Amino acid sequence: MKSFLAVDTAAEYLTVIARDKAGKIYTSYLPDCAMRHSVVLLDTVEQTLKKAGMGLADCDFFACVSGAGSFTGIRIGIATVKGFCTALSRPALPVTSFEAAAYTTGRVRTLALFPAGHDCFYAAGFDEDKAPLLPPSHLSREEAAALAAAEGYLIAGHGALPFAGAVSADMQAGLLAAVEAKSRVRDNFVPPEALRAVYVRRSQAEENRR
Repeated sequence: MKSFLAVDTAAEYLTVIARDKAGKIYTSYLPDCAMRHSVVLLDTVEQTLKKAGMGLADCDFFACVSGAGSFTGIRIGIATVKGFCTALSRPALPVTSFEAAAYTTGRVRTLALFPAGHDCFYAAGFDEDKAPLLPPSHLSREEAAALAAAEGYLIAGHGALPFAGAVSADMQAGLLAAVEAKSRVRDNFVPPEALRAVYVRRSQAEENRR
């Protein structure tokens, strides 16, 4: 069984997960980093690996959430994992926030949603086996509700969502499930230089420069 370290810095929380070669899972979760991921990430990685009795060199691969989410947070997670992979010649496994949410819902079609401001959402759709149906998109609340009704999607995402029947996803459990599922397929791994952030639309700073 492959050992790994996975990090999620794409929202206000921070998740770090380590799995040892025996398959035992060790998790550290900070519910509110107040967007201080750059300050607390490396210490949290060190603490998690210490609990697992592991070092970075014991990891067969490194995974990170590549978005959508906080522009700054995503960059911090990707840069950190790139550094680990490059230093240790390990492959990287990108996982989207959408996949992490979708892997919490079981075998149902899932529309993963994350707030994008102005009553809009970042969205991606998945079938019962978590294969993509809708690529990452930017939808209004009305568009998301109509799409879910038309396509039979269960809506899931981080925190409370303003849709009837929406599921508040356990993003820790979803990250672990997504990493375990995706790591079974060799083609899902990428070299560290190929890690890319999933930005559904431009950052506010980029929009302001237009």
